[in-house]
Amino acid sequence: MNDSEPIVAERSISGVFIAVVVVAVLLGIGALGWSYSLQNRIAASEQKLVDADKKNTDLSERLDATNARLRATADTLGQNVGATQKQIDSRTAVIIAEQKEQKKEQDAATAKLAQQQQAADQKIGAVSNDVASVKTDVGGVKTDVANTQSDLNATKAAMQSMKGDEGVMSGLIATNHDQLEELRHKGDRTYVEFTLQKGAKPTLLSPVKLKLSKVDTKHARFNLVVSSDDRDIEKKDKTLDEPVQFYSGKDPALFEIVVNNIGKNTVSGYLSMPKNAKSASVATP
Repeated sequence: MNDSEPIVAERSISGVFIAVVVVAVLLGIGALGWSYSLQNRIAASEQKLVDADKKNTDLSERLDATNARLRATADTLGQNVGATQKQIDSRTAVIIAEQKEQKKEQDAATAKLAQQQQAADQKIGAVSNDVASVKTDVGGVKTDVANTQSDLNATKAAMQSMKGDEGVMSGLIATNHDQLEELRHKGDRTYVEFTLQKGAKPTLLSPVKLKLSKVDTKHARFNLVVSSDDRDIEKKDKTLDEPVQFYSGKDPALFEIVVNNIGKNTVSGYLSMPKNAKSASVATP
């Protein structure tokens, strides 16, 4: 072996060593670069994680705030719904009460109307009965009028003319009150009824006075004193329904006294005088 072989071997080892060193340096530089890059990526990742956490925190806070707002809104809605339901229930109760009151008033009005209708029907029935009664009364009145007319006709037939104590033919003579009323209705003369008491003061039948001086119930006779034109005229022994006649007045007119009832110490009858004579009235004895 020559001397140049060790030199070549040393050079070869040195070259390998340098190469190894260079490779190691390169690897170290690469490792440093990768480490730096990795560190940067880690830092970036960490920053991203921090940002993500922050975002998550923000989101969580926002979510919590949203949830709080939702809960508040829900509570408000619940309260509003509850209040609205209460209002609805209250209004419904009021409406039901009003409907009941209206139904009650309607029932009362219907009952009142029924009562009024019943009362009206009763009144109509009563009026119908009254009308029927009036018809019956009218029929009765007609019958009474017919009977009265018949009685008047009978009264007229029963009345008769008589000659008076002065020899003058008298008109129709009334023997009772009904016949006297018939004579009044004729309107020819004025008639005044009287009752005389024996022993009493003279009774004034304008324009004459009458005094009963004697009564004979057994023979149905009586005596009268007639005062007229300032003179007294005595009429003796006169009988029932006999026209007792005398004249009175400035232009003497015929007066008649008819007694149609004789009692104990009393006589009753009427005075007949002309229409133009002074209106007759009975004075207190």
